[in-house]
This record gives sequence, structure tokens and C-alpha cells, in this order.
Amino acid sequence: MVFLETQAFTRRVIQLLSDDEYRQLQNALVARPEAGAVIPGSGGIRKLRWGLAGRGKRGGARVIYYWAKASDQILLLFLFAKNEADDLTTTQLQQLRAVLEETYP
Repeated sequence: MVFLETQAFTRRVIQLLSDDEYRQLQNALVARPEAGAVIPGSGGIRKLRWGLAGRGKRGGARVIYYWAKASDQILLLFLFAKNEADDLTTTQLQQLRAVLEETYP
């Protein structure tokens, strides 16, 4: 499995996850790439609840990613803490879908 990251994801992962937590996230996605729920109308973009140290899943982070089955890749699009937002805005989702369409035309 190959992981690709957007710049936005890279900035956020540095802020929110330790190296060990990020490694655990990657291992979890390798084991179950279909784990995140597909966001309706997103073209296959998924949202995964991910627990942050001391906060659990409900108070943790949301990982936005796309699993490209054919190429065995996961494109990590965005990451945010649950206390920052409940969900992506329509504009954010449109921007992420545009990134997805550029990466996998």
C-alpha cells in the first residue's frame, strides 16, 4: 500500500498526531482501507474517526482520504480535530474532490 498526502494533510498531521499515532493510523488503513464511511456525493472520498491520545474516537480527529483500489494507494486528503468542526463544508468537499479528480483522472 502506498500513501500519498496533500500539503493540507501534511500540515495538519504534524499538528495533531505524534509519529507513533500516525504510524498506527497508516497500519489501520493498510489492514482495513474501507474502514471510513464514504461521504455521499464525494466520488468515493471517505471519512474515518480516529482517536487522539486521551480523547477517544468521539473527541478525536477525522481523517479524510480516498482509497484507490486499482493502484493500491491511499490519498490522505485532510485531517481535522472533532472540536474544530463536525464535518467538511460543501466548499471543502468540492476542493477535495477537485484534488481527487486531478490525482486520479
